[in-house]
Amino acid sequence: MNYSRRIKKVQERLRRKKIDAILITQPQNRRYLSGYSAGDHDIGESSGALLIPAREKPILLTDFRFQLQAQQETKGIDVLLYPKGLHTLLKGLLPDIGITSLAFESHYTLHNVAKTLKSMCKKLSITLHPTSDMVEKMRQIKDKKEIEIIRRSVFLNEKIFRKIYKTIYPGHTEIDVALALEATMRRRGAEGPSFETIVATGARSALPHSVPGTVKILKNKALMIDMGLILDGYCSDMTRTFVVGKASKKYLKIHRLVRKAQLAAIKQIRAGVSAASIDKAARDIIVRGGYGKYFGHALGHGVGMAVHEAPRLGGRNRRLLKAGMIITVEPGIYLPDWGGVRLENMVVVREDSCDVLNQDTTWLDI
Repeated sequence: MNYSRRIKKVQERLRRKKIDAILITQPQNRRYLSGYSAGDHDIGESSGALLIPAREKPILLTDFRFQLQAQQETKGIDVLLYPKGLHTLLKGLLPDIGITSLAFESHYTLHNVAKTLKSMCKKLSITLHPTSDMVEKMRQIKDKKEIEIIRRSVFLNEKIFRKIYKTIYPGHTEIDVALALEATMRRRGAEGPSFETIVATGARSALPHSVPGTVKILKNKALMIDMGLILDGYCSDMTRTFVVGKASKKYLKIHRLVRKAQLAAIKQIRAGVSAASIDKAARDIIVRGGYGKYFGHALGHGVGMAVHEAPRLGGRNRRLLKAGMIITVEPGIYLPDWGGVRLENMVVVREDSCDVLNQDTTWLDI
């Protein structure tokens, strides 16, 4: 990855805004700009911060636990430790390198941390600038190397699904299937799942984000599997719904309607088209089929270093798609007390069309 080019883009934006430096704390942003892959256990426990001055070399600030990792994974970036905490280090560092204005990621910073940072900057006569989504906007457009990694992530995700699919039988529990999928991801080289795997049988498949439990998989009923993995820092996301046994006429009707909606949306995707119009292309199919009120979520979302990124393919998002965006297309119908069907593929937006990254449509066209 060309991290130095990404850093330069951030520095150019800082100079345009007349800001001396920015403190990057969001984990995917930190990795996107530096290659440093350590994650945060939660928003209150950080594995480091990336300080990017507008005109000088970036500095990765971390603690002893991550020193070797930070040094091994970064290039052209100084690594400094904060044995007494991040803010203690910043008190001396910021004046030393001539920082008089500092931006921070307000959308990822806890309120009490922001208060501490504000108090510290006030004492140092440093102007503090809250920013939001500066790096996320850069991450929306993937370059060729990123697209290729995500393509491999999608391919591996499909391969693992096919392997575990062959082992699923009625009486197997949802959690058995979820654990088998996630264990196989690890064994096949993934960093881990990109989100908690969803496995839902029968009426539970009407819950879009059902949590796998000890419920036994039902014969001749819908089984929904929503899964994704992280490969070399990039996520995949895929949903397959099928029947273990014989599908009913009702199931086949709903499945085919959802697939028709997905294909209608994919046909419309290209640069310059609004996210809302793509959502509408799929939603109109489901509405005309009589199931409009049972499709209650947005059609899709961006995917990259995080499994949910901008843009959101929703009816209220009028922003235009751009070439290089990678998005999911995942219409669904969810009927209480019966079950649901969701089909999800990932696509790359191109200037005049899109490329579907998923290769196996066996599970979609029935």
